[in-house]
Amino acid sequence: MIAQLRGVLSDKRPSQVVVDVGGVGYQVQIPLSTFYALGDLRAEVALLIYTHVREDALSLYGFLTAREKHLFELLISASGVGPVLALKILSGMSVDDLVPAIRTGDLARLTRIPGVGRKTAERMVVELRDKLAAMEAPGAAPPPASRTGLAGDVVSALLNLGYDQRDAESAVERAERAGTEKNFEALLRATLQDLSAPAQKGAHAAR
Repeated sequence: MIAQLRGVLSDKRPSQVVVDVGGVGYQVQIPLSTFYALGDLRAEVALLIYTHVREDALSLYGFLTAREKHLFELLISASGVGPVLALKILSGMSVDDLVPAIRTGDLARLTRIPGVGRKTAERMVVELRDKLAAMEAPGAAPPPASRTGLAGDVVSALLNLGYDQRDAESAVERAERAGTEKNFEALLRATLQDLSAPAQKGAHAAR
């Protein structure tokens, strides 16, 4: 398994590079953020590598920072996100912007990335939100909400999904009273089910 390549940059394109290591050229797929940070051709380069193995192919994905590679690995762990789409996501938004966008459920920003539809964005939020906590930019302010802690985080995510704050807070309260497991994914899923129930829709429409 290739984990790192250090060599001479013999070819450089927005989506891929070729790194010459002792006379052997390795083709590596990269995000735009890595492309812009690379030096000129024939310069020495060191890339952290994610090796993706399939029955019919072995593909290398390269990154200049461990943080970017880690986020790539988290992205491909989400349902429906493969390596190609993960690179598009990293090319469409910087790590410092992408992490809080997923953490706060900012679907409007996520769906502006080419190739990311609403369902994919929702899965990324539900599946990666807790995993990205450690990658939050230092000093980043928590999303505003009238409630604090786990409930406040879920309310904030619902607001970013377009729900009214009063409806969001009420749904969270009902989910908590129902004994929903106390983690972000379970509570968000329960509130979304509550808010999408026919009875709730009728109540909202009557207001």
